[in-house]
Amino acid sequence: MATGRAPRTGLVLGLAVLIGVLAAGCAAPDGAASARDGGSPSPSATPREEVCATIVAYWAREVLDTGTYGDYQSMGLSNGQYEILRKIVDAARAESGRTGPRAEDRLIERRARTDCAAWYRSGGPGEEPWR
Repeated sequence: MATGRAPRTGLVLGLAVLIGVLAAGCAAPDGAASARDGGSPSPSATPREEVCATIVAYWAREVLDTGTYGDYQSMGLSNGQYEILRKIVDAARAESGRTGPRAEDRLIERRARTDCAAWYRSGGPGEEPWR
């Protein structure tokens, strides 16, 4: 289902930023460099709530642009993140119908941040990968 919006030209840039954000989580604990590598300390890792919000917002826009969902694993989401995504897409579709695509985009950003923060505050993914 097309929304009438122009195709995303920044897809490659967005994916590069996402990869950079995810790679930042691979730094040494507390951003400390090991003594043997002689390097400077790594920047602190991106909070998991921000990573969640980034990937959920990305996929919400993709779903709205294409009209189709992938399965949560192929999207790189946990089941909990996928549930957040589905709720945001439903809300964004309703918002777009009422007020247009710009409001839809603002809703996606706002809800991705608040819903991911709430999810992690209540325990997040836990030990099971599907949560």
